[in-house]
Amino acid sequence: MPCLMLRRGRVYRPGPDGPVLAVRPGGGPFDVFDVLDVLTPQYSQLYMVDLDGLERNDPQLEYIQEISRETTLWVDAGPRSADGAIDILVAGAERAVLSSSYLDGPRELRRAWRLSTEVVFEIEIADRGPAPVDAAWGAPDVVGLAAAARAAGPDTVILSPRGEDPDWSLVRSVSVHGPTWVDGTFAPTDSRRLVEAGAAGGIFHIDGILDAMPPI
Repeated sequence: MPCLMLRRGRVYRPGPDGPVLAVRPGGGPFDVFDVLDVLTPQYSQLYMVDLDGLERNDPQLEYIQEISRETTLWVDAGPRSADGAIDILVAGAERAVLSSSYLDGPRELRRAWRLSTEVVFEIEIADRGPAPVDAAWGAPDVVGLAAAARAAGPDTVILSPRGEDPDWSLVRSVSVHGPTWVDGTFAPTDSRRLVEAGAAGGIFHIDGILDAMPPI
């Protein structure tokens, strides 16, 4: 599943110090709908990272609404509460992603699940362990955190390494207990590794696709 990263309606891509504006080979920013015209014929669903939601708790609901008319959409906008997740679903997303690094603990995860079963749980991973999370999660490691999330309701988990390749043995350990997606540095051609680890699927960045798009 390709990852479309947006800030204020502009397409961004990963950079060494955080997201950077994506610029066409011939200069100038990309139009998000031009990018969609390339992605939607090839892929049946899209993973949108809403940087405004993550950074400022101000999700781009109008873009979610427009893009969801073009394709099936999972949205990672960093909702802090169950109500924030529902706003994303009402805007048109098929799935709202609730992150261990943003959500206000397991109580909000359980509440979100009671309101809608169309939520998934993301675990951000740093240095082979969970990124700093509130002590309320009460999980000693990634496997334990995934188990706690599934006990709260959502069966689908996303493992999101930050700045490193996926730990495939860890993916296997989590995927044996339920559907597990991997957000990583791999390319679409690396699907074999996902299959071998028992993952349900992978989320990849679209740098190569953007680089291949023609100038304006």
